[in-house]
Amino acid sequence: MGTILDGKALREKILANLKKQIDNISLNVRPKLAVILVGDNPASQLYVNTKKKVAQKIGIISEIISYPASVMEDELVRKIEELNNDKTVTAILVQLPLPKHINKKRVINSIFPQKDVDGLCEYNMAKLFTGEIPWAYPCTPKGIMQLLDEYDIAIEGKHAVVVGRSDLVGRPVAQMLLNRNATVTTCHSYTKNLPEIIKTADILISAVGKKLIGENMIKSGCVVVDVGIFKDESGKTTGDVDFNALEPIASYITPVPGGIGPMTIASLMTNTYDLYLKQNKLS
Repeated sequence: MGTILDGKALREKILANLKKQIDNISLNVRPKLAVILVGDNPASQLYVNTKKKVAQKIGIISEIISYPASVMEDELVRKIEELNNDKTVTAILVQLPLPKHINKKRVINSIFPQKDVDGLCEYNMAKLFTGEIPWAYPCTPKGIMQLLDEYDIAIEGKHAVVVGRSDLVGRPVAQMLLNRNATVTTCHSYTKNLPEIIKTADILISAVGKKLIGENMIKSGCVVVDVGIFKDESGKTTGDVDFNALEPIASYITPVPGGIGPMTIASLMTNTYDLYLKQNKLS
């Protein structure tokens, strides 16, 4: 049976450590996270409210700035520029997805790199993809790497297969693995012979959002990281991976929920605190 990669337990450990550090801050200015929420998507509202509760619990000031789905792109950019110039704001997050009439890249790139808590602006992504250190690493990929490290899972020299190539997860986590000297294969909807490629993985990371990886698709001892999370036909929360089929074969495996989701929140809080330290020249 595979060892469960317990993201929830690691999240609590990280947050407890962050709270201690934040409680000991000597400066009058506290870390502050500003979150921009557009529209009334229930999932987005839930995520944003969860982030606010966690932030407040550990001593980070959190502000939610809400706009209707009809908001114009220029108004969002103006607000971000205002937050960029507000010295009390440490970190800025734009909750995705945005309505179709808004250019996501323009909005994200209007955030100053040193306040880009999601690490998604072109400056921070360029740093990541050239092997340098960005102001912040994307939250979910950072959480994946932290979870692997917590369980002392070797990365160097291993074959990592990443299924999915989104800017949020697939592309950055593939690069982070590459920067740690893994051999990386990225698969996507046009990949041929996907089961055969997955079968070669020492580390498998799936970030697709649909049930894709089942019995007999991994080799014995594979480390399985399931980033996907969605409701199946019965309404049950599940991921890309057939957990029950793969757990007996894998050496390590993440549950859904309780694996990568909690680590994304932990990484967001860590990024906020790290940006605070850098901005105040404390690290």
